[in-house]
Amino acid sequence: MKPAFAPSAANQENRQAIRNQIRIARRAIPAETQKQVAQEAASRLMEIIYQRQAKHVALYLTSDGELDTQPLIETLWQAGINVYLPRLHPFSRGNLLFFKYHPTSHLIQNRLKIWEPKLNIIEMILPQELDVIITPLVAFDEQGNRMGMGGGYYDRCLNDWQLRGKPYPIGYAHDCQRVAALPTEHWDVPLPLIVTPSATHSA
Repeated sequence: MKPAFAPSAANQENRQAIRNQIRIARRAIPAETQKQVAQEAASRLMEIIYQRQAKHVALYLTSDGELDTQPLIETLWQAGINVYLPRLHPFSRGNLLFFKYHPTSHLIQNRLKIWEPKLNIIEMILPQELDVIITPLVAFDEQGNRMGMGGGYYDRCLNDWQLRGKPYPIGYAHDCQRVAALPTEHWDVPLPLIVTPSATHSA
């Protein structure tokens, strides 16, 4: 029996080709441009967060040429909005847990070489208690389809968000990460909004 998260060979090849292309493009963005567009995107996204009156926002730390989240994090802190980071679930493989992130939080590097918070039950929040979750992505299209790195972590986390109404998912990406159309699988969770430095894309 094919695993639940196993794309067809042709789809997998197409998806990987897009991943490689977009990752090269975003890594090529000069450092000064990265700083500028990160500020622009943060301002655009903060307007949405204020409109939604969000108090608990989860996001991620930047790597591999991703749109820098640090200006957004600092703005959220200044606004008194609680910030949370994901970490790999220690027992349930393929799933995420979320923990509050402070300026003095101690981070550790996980097996995927991604920085994440220490396991501290006091700082944990359930996904359904989050108001907004800002998701990383490699590519997106105008239908709101999102392509990640292939692990399915955010698809699992968001698979029933519409039934609960929370957390509201927003993609965050460079403009160059937009493509005409993405090959999709049945488990892919489309996003209602994707914010880039120059635009807010709604599905």
